[in-house]
Amino acid sequence: MKKNYITTPIYYVNDKLHIGHAYTTILADVLNRFHNLIGHKSFMLTGSDEHGQKVQEAAEKRGVSPVEHVDEYVLNFTKLWEKLNINYDDFIRTTDSRHTSKVKEMLTQLWEKEEIYLDEYEGLYSVSEERFVTEKEIDEGDFKNIIKLKEKNYFFKMSKYQDKLIEHINQNPKFICPESRKNEILGFLSKPLNDLCISRPKSRLNWGIELPFDSNYVTYVWFDALMNYITAIGWDSNEKKFNSYWPANYHLVGKDIITTHAVYWPTMLMAAKLPLPKTILAHGWWLFDDSKMSKTDGNTVDPLELIDLYGEDSLRYYLMRDMALGQDANYSLDKFIKRYNSDLANDFGNLVNRITIMVKKHFNDVVPEPGDYTEDDLNVIAIAKSTIDSTLRNFEHLKIHDAIEDILKLLRSLNKYLEINEPWKILKKEPNNVKATNSIYVSINALYIGTQLLHPIMPRKTTEISNVLGIEKIQHLNRNFDILKPGTKIGKSNSPFPRIQ
Repeated sequence: MKKNYITTPIYYVNDKLHIGHAYTTILADVLNRFHNLIGHKSFMLTGSDEHGQKVQEAAEKRGVSPVEHVDEYVLNFTKLWEKLNINYDDFIRTTDSRHTSKVKEMLTQLWEKEEIYLDEYEGLYSVSEERFVTEKEIDEGDFKNIIKLKEKNYFFKMSKYQDKLIEHINQNPKFICPESRKNEILGFLSKPLNDLCISRPKSRLNWGIELPFDSNYVTYVWFDALMNYITAIGWDSNEKKFNSYWPANYHLVGKDIITTHAVYWPTMLMAAKLPLPKTILAHGWWLFDDSKMSKTDGNTVDPLELIDLYGEDSLRYYLMRDMALGQDANYSLDKFIKRYNSDLANDFGNLVNRITIMVKKHFNDVVPEPGDYTEDDLNVIAIAKSTIDSTLRNFEHLKIHDAIEDILKLLRSLNKYLEINEPWKILKKEPNNVKATNSIYVSINALYIGTQLLHPIMPRKTTEISNVLGIEKIQHLNRNFDILKPGTKIGKSNSPFPRIQ
């Protein structure tokens, strides 16, 4: 059976991770958990990109070996993913032998098929990007440390696949998302495509995978790194595993690396006669005061600090809630706190407290037996059921922020329903009042539906709330309305989202 396969970029071990990196990884985790929730077999891959000139120079500057340098960074990466409750299925390192051996195998195959050739090239080289760049790119981009370079290198015949790639993009509208990024790539491909330099001479770089057909060269870091998506799942080593996962359902990347993923990678796969990924999703940037976050500008946001202050689920929620597919989003602590207090403390947390307190006070901590539903009750039940459909649809279309808004509308409608019916007032005077009892029964079951749907986004908090509501853990989405049967024992809620002052 074909399984759902979701990947993040593998992160470069030369910088501290900020919330932009956290966003991509949380997004992958949310999609992975969503597919598991609806009963799909899903697999999430993340990892670390550990070769290249910048790593070699950073290690030399610190007076440590490249191995010591990358090991330290990888430990920091995995610590952050653990604190963010990222439930990845595999973590691939480009220094792993399972990866390096298969990169060499791919290079050998392409060399033998004459897809790679040796040539001399003179051009402008960006040390920061570790690649040759054009005059146009320099004019339009923000490249640092440009040098003029003339040397012999090995090239992959990328231009050979230009027309085939354009055809694939046009015939597969979901291949590159969103539409703006697809148009960007088609614009890039409207001009003649150069072949791709895939080597670096050892005379200036030795921290890389040696070319199997020339020991004087190492592999270009992007050719090496992109291969992780297939080496991790058994390409050329475990055919059954590879075929059950490939092609990937989603490659999740930032918009700044869309060209490497939507041009370099597909042409490499075409040359290897392998299927292309189904969707490459390029999300926007998290901005700080309308500027891209960067270590140089000193405007990065450390996710660990936010986790320590407010918990990982609050950060997961905010990042998923406030970025629309393909668009940039502005971060500020003020926006984070306002979103937390409005959505989580008020709409969700207060609702949990309100309902569980009423069950405890009026029904001895057990879900009551409902009577005949009123029109208001049936309307809330209909809203809850339609919320399941709209939320699933938005998840499927990668509109996570819209899915969350659907769930919030349900929670707000429950708060309004309770405020109109005021069961706490009625039950104080009439302990067996059917209308008031129905209000609580309908509310607690609709609340559980919302809790289930938020589970991929806030797995720890929703599990805690589920436990309070008498369900030990959320495994698969239960689409029935009356999940919490009469007599279900309810626990005590300890204000899941205390208000931030």
